[in-house]
Amino acid sequence: MGRLRRTRRKDGDDAQVATSDAAGTPLVPAIAHADRFTFQDLVAEATSDIGSRPARLVMTILGTVLGIASLVATIGFAQTAAAQIASQFDGAAATRVVVTAAKAQSGSQNQSVAAGRLPWDSPDRVTYLAGVESATLLGEVELTEGETITAVPVNDPSAAAVASPRLFSASPDLLDTAEGGLVTGRFFDAGHDSRADRVAVLGKRAAERMGINRVDSQPSVFIGGVAYAVIGIVDGMERRSELQDAVIIPTGSARADFGLLAPSELDIRIAVGAGPQVAKQAVVALQPDDPESLEAKAPSGASDLSQSVQSDVNVVFLILGVIALLAGGLGIANVTLLSVMERIGEIGLRRALGATRRQIGAQFMVESIVIGFIGGLIGSALGVFAVIAVAVVQGWTPVTDPLIALAGAVLGAVVGWGSGWYPARRAARVEPVAPLRGA
Repeated sequence: MGRLRRTRRKDGDDAQVATSDAAGTPLVPAIAHADRFTFQDLVAEATSDIGSRPARLVMTILGTVLGIASLVATIGFAQTAAAQIASQFDGAAATRVVVTAAKAQSGSQNQSVAAGRLPWDSPDRVTYLAGVESATLLGEVELTEGETITAVPVNDPSAAAVASPRLFSASPDLLDTAEGGLVTGRFFDAGHDSRADRVAVLGKRAAERMGINRVDSQPSVFIGGVAYAVIGIVDGMERRSELQDAVIIPTGSARADFGLLAPSELDIRIAVGAGPQVAKQAVVALQPDDPESLEAKAPSGASDLSQSVQSDVNVVFLILGVIALLAGGLGIANVTLLSVMERIGEIGLRRALGATRRQIGAQFMVESIVIGFIGGLIGSALGVFAVIAVAVVQGWTPVTDPLIALAGAVLGAVVGWGSGWYPARRAARVEPVAPLRGA
């Protein structure tokens, strides 16, 4: 008789292999382990059950689709929104130059004092510089203690104290320079400024707080007890949003009634790209004898604020996407584990026919990876489509990184691998007699 030799394969199962007959001649040629169950067989076994239950397949990949779509879409939304925010910040900063008095240290306490002063005709001096489109003087007027700004002429001691809006003085070109618009009425002109007329313009939010919404009835505000006729209400002011909550009076009126000594700054609206040139020439035009006493701030190449906002938006959206993706991974794990429990009979039969633990585990692992990859592929496509659709509706420029979409599909496969590890391990531990025990 031929001799039998018991061998142990790498997967841990025992097998008897006939080595030779009595004469030493091999009876059956040795068959390599890889030749009995190839990778193609593994893929075929793993994918054959995927399409057999379409409804379950849809429910299984739905979590991954939503997770990957959320991740890709939120990253795309973050990039698109950050680009939109950055363009608005940089668009405003790139067309603005601000000139202020230089600061110097004075006294034993090193207090900062102004080393120079802006001329009252500063807008006229810089208007003719190349690249300058408009300019306006701005100054915040400090009221003395006890003086308030109110729309009611009577001081009622029993009334609750209300914070007064801020008071600014400005030259007539403020509306054009700050890119504001009129809600109602008009803005004061050079005549009001030169005559020091007691007229005022209110920011929209300040007007709402003071209960003034129209000017045809000739309303007035009382600034330190002095009546100023409200001739207009402004809105917009993209460059100077603080003016929305302020009362604005002509520079001449501020000098006459409140003793304004000098304006705080000169705001210049420029053409894009003219910042360095205008900043260099403006201080010379304003103070030819001592240009170092003034300081001009030109736009930089990028806005630090916009970069900070972009970073914060990316982090928030990324966290939301990861949470959604974890939910999708748990969905794959639950459905795969349920599939293992339902297919114990099939697994036991395959084990009885010679399938090894490694082959059973690999089958369910590949099945989970394929499901995750399909979900990731569909989710990436939906995420990119959502970003483009929202950008088109909002009139934005969609920003999507192709690598993010490809990474979404790969990430879906990784999520499927991680989600299928435990169910595959459970399936590999099923013994051939398990179906009989269940029966």
